[in-house]
Amino acid sequence: MESKRFTKNDSGFICAHCGKKVEPLGYSSRNHCPFCLWSIHVDVNPGDRANECGGLLEPIRTEPDPKKGYSPKIENYPGYAQMSGNELADKMIDQALGLGADVGLEEVLEIRDNGATKTVVTDEGEHEAKTVIIATGVKHRMLGVEGEHDFVGDGISFCAVCDGAFYTGKEVAVIGGGNSALQEAVLLSETSKKVTVVQNLAFMTGEAKLVEILEARENVEFIVSHVVDSIIADNGEFKGIVIKNDETGEKRELLCDGMFVAIGLIPANKPFESLAALNDWGYFDSTEDCTTKTAGVFVAGDCRSKRIRQITTATADGAVAALAACRYIDDN
Repeated sequence: MESKRFTKNDSGFICAHCGKKVEPLGYSSRNHCPFCLWSIHVDVNPGDRANECGGLLEPIRTEPDPKKGYSPKIENYPGYAQMSGNELADKMIDQALGLGADVGLEEVLEIRDNGATKTVVTDEGEHEAKTVIIATGVKHRMLGVEGEHDFVGDGISFCAVCDGAFYTGKEVAVIGGGNSALQEAVLLSETSKKVTVVQNLAFMTGEAKLVEILEARENVEFIVSHVVDSIIADNGEFKGIVIKNDETGEKRELLCDGMFVAIGLIPANKPFESLAALNDWGYFDSTEDCTTKTAGVFVAGDCRSKRIRQITTATADGAVAALAACRYIDDN
Protein backbone atom coordinates (compact mmCIF):
# COMPACT_ATOMS: atom_id res chain seq x y z
CA MET A 1 0.00 0.00 0.00
CA GLU A 2 0.99 3.61 -0.47
CA SER A 3 1.76 5.21 2.89
CA LYS A 4 1.34 8.91 3.57
CA ARG A 5 4.47 11.02 3.44
CA PHE A 6 6.11 14.19 4.56
CA THR A 7 7.11 16.22 1.54
CA LYS A 8 9.89 18.76 1.59
CA ASN A 9 10.11 22.01 -0.33
CA ASP A 10 11.96 25.32 0.01
CA SER A 11 9.84 26.33 3.00
CA GLY A 12 10.39 23.11 4.94
CA PHE A 13 8.43 19.91 5.57
CA ILE A 14 4.76 19.59 4.65
CA CYS A 15 2.50 17.02 6.31
CA ALA A 16 0.88 14.96 3.56
CA HIS A 17 -2.06 14.22 5.83
CA CYS A 18 -3.17 17.74 6.78
CA GLY A 19 -1.09 19.86 4.38
CA LYS A 20 0.42 22.08 7.06
CA LYS A 21 4.07 23.01 7.44
CA VAL A 22 5.68 20.94 10.18
CA GLU A 23 9.09 20.43 11.76
CA PRO A 24 9.68 16.68 12.13
CA LEU A 25 11.95 15.93 15.05
CA GLY A 26 14.43 13.56 13.43
CA TYR A 27 14.15 10.11 11.92
CA SER A 28 12.68 8.41 14.97
CA SER A 29 9.21 6.98 15.29
CA ARG A 30 8.57 9.18 18.29
CA ASN A 31 7.80 12.12 16.02
CA HIS A 32 4.51 13.38 14.73
CA CYS A 33 2.75 16.21 12.97
CA PRO A 34 1.80 18.66 15.76
CA PHE A 35 -1.39 19.61 13.94
CA CYS A 36 -2.99 16.30 13.01
CA LEU A 37 -0.88 14.15 15.42
CA TRP A 38 0.01 11.54 12.85
CA SER A 39 3.09 9.54 13.76
CA ILE A 40 6.09 9.19 11.48
CA HIS A 41 7.77 5.95 10.64
CA VAL A 42 10.90 5.50 8.64
CA ASP A 43 11.74 2.35 6.71
CA VAL A 44 15.44 1.92 7.37
CA ASN A 45 17.97 0.31 5.05
CA PRO A 46 16.69 1.73 1.75
CA GLY A 47 17.73 0.25 -1.57
CA ASP A 48 17.90 -3.48 -2.07
CA ARG A 49 16.75 -4.12 1.50
CA ALA A 50 13.93 -1.59 1.58
CA ASN A 51 11.28 -4.30 1.68
CA GLU A 52 13.12 -6.55 4.11
CA CYS A 53 13.76 -4.34 7.12
CA GLY A 54 11.00 -2.92 9.24
CA GLY A 55 11.01 0.61 10.58
CA LEU A 56 11.05 2.63 13.75
CA LEU A 57 7.34 2.77 14.54
CA GLU A 58 5.06 4.46 17.05
CA PRO A 59 2.14 2.49 18.51
CA ILE A 60 0.31 5.46 20.01
CA ARG A 61 -0.13 9.13 19.23
CA THR A 62 2.04 10.99 21.65
CA GLU A 63 4.16 14.09 21.99
CA PRO A 64 7.53 14.53 20.21
CA ASP A 65 10.68 13.07 21.68
CA PRO A 66 11.14 15.14 24.83
CA LYS A 67 14.82 14.30 25.25
CA LYS A 68 15.82 15.56 21.83
CA GLY A 69 13.29 17.89 20.26
CA TYR A 70 12.58 19.55 23.59
CA SER A 71 16.22 20.17 24.50
CA PRO A 72 17.07 23.89 24.20
CA LYS A 73 20.80 23.19 24.23
CA ILE A 74 22.83 20.06 23.48
CA GLU A 75 26.53 20.15 24.30
CA ASN A 76 27.42 16.45 24.49
CA TYR A 77 26.89 15.21 20.93
CA PRO A 78 30.18 14.41 19.14
CA GLY A 79 31.16 16.83 16.40
CA TYR A 80 29.04 19.75 17.61
CA ALA A 81 30.11 22.14 20.35
CA GLN A 82 26.55 23.31 20.86
CA MET A 83 23.18 23.06 19.13
CA SER A 84 19.48 22.77 19.94
CA GLY A 85 17.59 19.51 19.94
CA ASN A 86 15.53 20.67 16.97
CA GLU A 87 18.65 21.48 14.96
CA LEU A 88 20.14 18.05 15.60
CA ALA A 89 16.85 16.35 14.81
CA ASP A 90 16.52 18.26 11.53
CA LYS A 91 20.01 17.16 10.51
CA MET A 92 19.10 13.57 11.27
CA ILE A 93 15.95 13.55 9.17
CA ASP A 94 17.72 15.39 6.33
CA GLN A 95 20.37 12.69 6.33
CA ALA A 96 17.81 9.89 6.38
CA LEU A 97 15.82 11.42 3.54
CA GLY A 98 19.00 12.08 1.58
CA LEU A 99 19.88 8.39 1.79
CA GLY A 100 16.50 7.43 0.40
CA ALA A 101 14.62 6.51 3.57
CA ASP A 102 10.86 6.13 3.16
CA VAL A 103 9.00 8.36 5.60
CA GLY A 104 5.32 7.62 6.18
CA LEU A 105 2.62 9.00 8.46
CA GLU A 106 0.75 6.17 10.14
CA GLU A 107 -0.37 5.13 13.58
CA VAL A 108 0.93 1.70 14.53
CA LEU A 109 -1.70 -0.44 16.21
CA GLU A 110 0.04 -3.81 16.47
CA ILE A 111 3.06 -5.85 15.42
CA ARG A 112 2.45 -9.53 14.69
CA ASP A 113 5.14 -12.18 14.69
CA ASN A 114 4.65 -14.61 11.81
CA GLY A 115 7.96 -16.37 12.32
CA ALA A 116 9.94 -15.63 9.18
CA THR A 117 8.16 -12.30 8.71
CA LYS A 118 6.56 -9.60 10.85
CA THR A 119 3.35 -7.73 10.13
CA VAL A 120 3.10 -4.12 11.25
CA VAL A 121 -0.57 -3.19 11.47
CA THR A 122 -1.36 0.52 11.19
CA ASP A 123 -4.46 2.63 10.74
CA GLU A 124 -3.57 2.78 7.05
CA GLY A 125 -3.08 -0.94 6.42
CA GLU A 126 -0.33 -3.50 6.94
CA HIS A 127 3.43 -3.69 6.26
CA GLU A 128 5.34 -6.94 5.91
CA ALA A 129 9.00 -7.10 6.93
CA LYS A 130 11.64 -9.64 7.87
CA THR A 131 12.77 -7.55 10.82
CA VAL A 132 11.41 -4.75 12.96
CA ILE A 133 13.28 -2.28 15.14
CA ILE A 134 11.16 -0.79 17.90
CA ALA A 135 12.30 2.62 19.13
CA THR A 136 9.30 4.04 20.93
CA GLY A 137 11.35 6.30 23.18
CA VAL A 138 9.75 7.79 26.26
CA LYS A 139 7.04 10.33 26.99
CA HIS A 140 6.49 12.95 29.66
CA ARG A 141 5.33 11.91 33.09
CA MET A 142 2.19 13.75 34.15
CA LEU A 143 1.49 15.13 37.61
CA GLY A 144 -1.64 13.06 38.16
CA VAL A 145 -3.80 15.97 39.32
CA GLU A 146 -7.36 16.52 38.23
CA GLY A 147 -7.86 18.45 35.01
CA GLU A 148 -4.21 18.67 33.97
CA HIS A 149 -4.85 17.15 30.54
CA ASP A 150 -7.35 19.94 29.83
CA PHE A 151 -4.61 22.57 30.10
CA VAL A 152 -1.79 20.88 28.18
CA GLY A 153 -0.80 23.41 25.53
CA ASP A 154 -2.95 26.05 27.23
CA GLY A 155 -1.25 26.78 30.54
CA ILE A 156 0.70 23.56 30.98
CA SER A 157 3.76 22.83 28.85
CA PHE A 158 6.70 20.45 28.75
CA CYS A 159 8.97 22.48 26.49
CA ALA A 160 10.46 25.88 27.31
CA VAL A 161 12.18 26.15 23.94
CA CYS A 162 8.83 25.53 22.22
CA ASP A 163 6.49 27.57 24.41
CA GLY A 164 8.71 29.85 26.48
CA ALA A 165 8.10 32.83 24.19
CA PHE A 166 4.41 32.79 25.11
CA TYR A 167 5.38 33.63 28.69
CA THR A 168 7.70 36.55 28.04
CA GLY A 169 7.23 39.06 30.84
CA LYS A 170 4.94 36.66 32.71
CA GLU A 171 5.23 34.44 35.78
CA VAL A 172 5.74 30.70 35.41
CA ALA A 173 6.28 27.65 37.61
CA VAL A 174 8.67 24.82 36.78
CA ILE A 175 7.87 21.50 38.43
CA GLY A 176 10.84 19.25 39.11
CA GLY A 177 14.39 19.46 40.41
CA GLY A 178 16.47 17.42 37.99
CA ASN A 179 18.57 18.56 35.04
CA SER A 180 15.61 18.81 32.69
CA ALA A 181 13.66 21.03 35.08
CA LEU A 182 16.66 23.22 35.83
CA GLN A 183 17.47 23.64 32.13
CA GLU A 184 13.87 24.69 31.51
CA ALA A 185 14.11 27.18 34.38
CA VAL A 186 17.37 28.66 33.05
CA LEU A 187 15.84 29.24 29.64
CA LEU A 188 12.59 30.68 31.02
CA SER A 189 14.40 32.99 33.44
CA GLU A 190 15.90 34.84 30.48
CA THR A 191 12.51 36.14 29.32
CA SER A 192 9.92 35.53 32.03
CA LYS A 193 9.15 38.01 34.79
CA LYS A 194 9.47 35.34 37.46
CA VAL A 195 10.29 31.64 37.56
CA THR A 196 9.37 29.49 40.56
CA VAL A 197 10.95 26.05 40.73
CA VAL A 198 8.85 23.60 42.77
CA GLN A 199 10.61 20.42 43.90
CA ASN A 200 9.11 17.58 45.97
CA LEU A 201 12.43 16.81 47.67
CA ALA A 202 14.31 19.02 50.11
CA PHE A 203 17.07 19.63 47.56
CA MET A 204 17.65 19.88 43.82
CA THR A 205 18.85 16.68 42.15
CA GLY A 206 20.24 18.36 39.03
CA GLU A 207 23.78 19.55 38.35
CA ALA A 208 25.25 22.03 40.81
CA LYS A 209 26.25 24.32 37.94
CA LEU A 210 22.63 24.75 36.89
CA VAL A 211 21.58 25.45 40.47
CA GLU A 212 24.28 28.11 40.77
CA ILE A 213 23.11 29.81 37.59
CA LEU A 214 19.55 29.96 38.85
CA GLU A 215 20.48 31.08 42.36
CA ALA A 216 22.31 34.05 40.84
CA ARG A 217 19.18 35.28 39.04
CA GLU A 218 16.88 37.61 40.95
CA ASN A 219 13.74 36.46 39.17
CA VAL A 220 14.11 32.81 40.23
CA GLU A 221 12.70 31.31 43.43
CA PHE A 222 13.07 27.75 44.75
CA ILE A 223 10.30 26.03 46.72
CA VAL A 224 11.37 22.64 48.05
CA SER A 225 9.52 19.82 49.81
CA HIS A 226 6.32 20.73 47.97
CA VAL A 227 4.13 18.91 45.45
CA VAL A 228 1.39 20.12 43.14
CA ASP A 229 -1.96 19.39 44.77
CA SER A 230 -4.38 20.90 42.26
CA ILE A 231 -4.79 23.38 39.43
CA ILE A 232 -6.38 26.80 39.85
CA ALA A 233 -8.67 27.71 36.96
CA ASP A 234 -11.21 30.41 36.24
CA ASN A 235 -13.76 29.93 33.44
CA GLY A 236 -11.55 27.33 31.84
CA GLU A 237 -8.43 29.48 31.99
CA PHE A 238 -5.26 28.39 33.80
CA LYS A 239 -4.53 30.70 36.73
CA GLY A 240 -2.00 28.81 38.84
CA ILE A 241 -1.58 25.84 41.15
CA VAL A 242 -2.11 24.80 44.73
CA ILE A 243 1.06 23.35 46.23
CA LYS A 244 1.28 21.22 49.36
CA ASN A 245 4.14 20.91 51.81
CA ASP A 246 5.12 17.26 51.63
CA GLU A 247 6.22 17.31 55.27
CA THR A 248 3.48 19.30 57.03
CA GLY A 249 0.59 18.90 54.61
CA GLU A 250 0.04 22.67 54.55
CA LYS A 251 -1.35 24.01 51.27
CA ARG A 252 -0.97 27.38 49.58
CA GLU A 253 -1.74 28.97 46.26
CA LEU A 254 0.93 29.77 43.71
CA LEU A 255 -0.57 32.04 41.08
CA CYS A 256 1.20 31.95 37.72
CA ASP A 257 0.50 32.30 34.03
CA GLY A 258 1.91 28.94 33.05
CA MET A 259 3.44 25.74 34.39
CA PHE A 260 6.27 23.71 32.85
CA VAL A 261 6.35 20.10 34.01
CA ALA A 262 9.68 18.23 34.07
CA ILE A 263 9.28 15.35 36.50
CA GLY A 264 10.64 12.53 34.42
CA LEU A 265 9.82 10.30 31.52
CA ILE A 266 7.98 7.01 31.10
CA PRO A 267 8.22 4.40 28.34
CA ALA A 268 5.33 3.56 26.00
CA ASN A 269 6.16 -0.09 25.40
CA LYS A 270 3.01 -1.84 26.61
CA PRO A 271 1.63 -2.58 23.09
CA PHE A 272 4.77 -4.61 22.32
CA GLU A 273 5.16 -6.66 25.50
CA SER A 274 4.19 -9.88 23.71
CA LEU A 275 7.25 -9.45 21.46
CA ALA A 276 9.76 -7.95 23.87
CA ALA A 277 9.82 -8.53 27.61
CA LEU A 278 9.47 -5.51 29.90
CA ASN A 279 11.21 -4.89 33.20
CA ASP A 280 9.49 -3.67 36.37
CA TRP A 281 9.58 -0.06 35.12
CA GLY A 282 8.10 -0.79 31.71
CA TYR A 283 11.33 -0.57 29.72
CA PHE A 284 12.30 -3.26 27.24
CA ASP A 285 14.38 -5.81 29.12
CA SER A 286 17.16 -5.92 26.53
CA THR A 287 20.93 -5.78 26.87
CA GLU A 288 23.47 -3.86 24.80
CA ASP A 289 22.89 -6.18 21.82
CA CYS A 290 19.37 -4.70 21.46
CA THR A 291 17.81 -8.15 20.93
CA THR A 292 14.46 -9.32 22.31
CA LYS A 293 12.78 -12.63 23.08
CA THR A 294 11.40 -12.62 19.53
CA ALA A 295 13.79 -13.46 16.69
CA GLY A 296 13.93 -10.63 14.18
CA VAL A 297 12.59 -7.98 16.57
CA PHE A 298 15.08 -5.48 17.99
CA VAL A 299 14.78 -2.46 20.28
CA ALA A 300 16.81 0.74 20.41
CA GLY A 301 17.05 3.97 22.35
CA ASP A 302 15.62 5.24 25.60
CA CYS A 303 12.82 2.66 25.53
CA ARG A 304 15.40 -0.01 26.42
CA SER A 305 16.69 -0.91 29.87
CA LYS A 306 19.97 0.95 30.37
CA ARG A 307 21.89 2.94 32.96
CA ILE A 308 22.60 5.98 30.79
CA ARG A 309 19.93 7.63 28.64
CA GLN A 310 21.46 10.26 26.39
CA ILE A 311 21.27 11.05 22.68
CA THR A 312 24.65 9.43 22.13
CA THR A 313 23.56 6.16 23.74
CA ALA A 314 20.29 6.18 21.78
CA THR A 315 22.04 6.68 18.44
CA ALA A 316 24.53 3.97 19.38
CA ASP A 317 21.60 1.64 19.98
CA GLY A 318 20.28 2.51 16.55
CA ALA A 319 23.53 1.41 14.93
CA VAL A 320 23.67 -1.80 16.97
CA ALA A 321 20.03 -2.69 16.23
CA ALA A 322 20.33 -1.88 12.52
CA LEU A 323 23.44 -4.02 12.08
CA ALA A 324 21.82 -6.83 14.06
CA ALA A 325 18.77 -6.62 11.78
CA CYS A 326 21.01 -6.85 8.72
CA ARG A 327 22.80 -9.89 10.11
CA TYR A 328 19.48 -11.51 10.88
CA ILE A 329 18.34 -11.02 7.29
CA ASP A 330 21.62 -12.40 5.94
CA ASP A 331 21.35 -15.47 8.15
CA ASN A 332 17.70 -16.13 7.44
